[in-house]
Amino acid sequence: MNKKFNTYGIGNALVDIEFEVSETKLKELNVEKGLMTLVDEKTIESFNNDSGLTSNHKSCGGSAGNTMIALAQLGQKSFYSCKVADDKNGQFFASELSDMGLSSNLGSGLKEGRTGQCMVFVTPDAERTMNTYLGITETFSEEEIDFDSLAQSELLYVEGYLVTSETGRAAAIKALSFARENGVKTALTFSDPSMPTYFKNGLFEMLEGGKVDLLFCNREELLVFTGESEIEKGLEAGAKFAKKIVMTNGADGAVFYENGSLVSGRAPEVKPIDTIGAGDLFAGAFLYSYGLGHEVQTCLEFSCACASKVVTQYGSRLSNDDILLIRDQFFK
Repeated sequence: MNKKFNTYGIGNALVDIEFEVSETKLKELNVEKGLMTLVDEKTIESFNNDSGLTSNHKSCGGSAGNTMIALAQLGQKSFYSCKVADDKNGQFFASELSDMGLSSNLGSGLKEGRTGQCMVFVTPDAERTMNTYLGITETFSEEEIDFDSLAQSELLYVEGYLVTSETGRAAAIKALSFARENGVKTALTFSDPSMPTYFKNGLFEMLEGGKVDLLFCNREELLVFTGESEIEKGLEAGAKFAKKIVMTNGADGAVFYENGSLVSGRAPEVKPIDTIGAGDLFAGAFLYSYGLGHEVQTCLEFSCACASKVVTQYGSRLSNDDILLIRDQFFK
């Protein structure tokens, strides 16, 4: 029986606001470079009111949100469960999802509160530093999950950032369990090195109910999570939690690991200016191509091509024209 949706995603809905900053300004802001840091409402307001910060890009985001938008751009029919408030940012977020043709739970009405924001600071070396105010998405729970739509999906995609909240982690665990019981494949992304660094036990809790079918991570996330210092040993240790692992490794491309077998894919050589969203876009491109049954190496290299393109520009996603051009170059 054909399912209604290819992918069902759950994650923290955030409006990404991006700033180009110098190393000096980053130090002045007193934020830890290269990581995602959770901040309170007072801190996010101080950034909003800082006259020295000028944004040149705003989009609806969050880790899973970026991936789900990539899938929608590629023509996949998918559903995204999230939580935003009935404020300007929440209305912006709901409208953009609708414009992208992405089904979601937001049609049932927005909630009272404040929509989450992610302030993304990009330094001249292309490193992105994220300070995130979760807002209403901190209370994301199983109430936001449309279990009927999940049962009618081929795969559930869970973002690692949900581990930071009690209700979010519980919702992820419930969704993963429900998916397994209803024959829905499962995938999880660590989302950011700070998740296995500071929330490793929570990730263990999310994964202990059974192996996910597919785990997305980058090299640093894998090694931190497994406690290993070498990629090969990290992949072997990660296999306790996932049947298949896709690990990105920056300019060195990506690898696919299953049952002790490794497949590698190369990445195009580019000069990055902004790495925000690269991993999320990679995951979307891989889910799309792998789901269509293409060769693993081709899937890896297609996904690397998409991620390599997005790091050459500001913003977390490609234009429709750009992503479809890359798609057509690989899959004519």
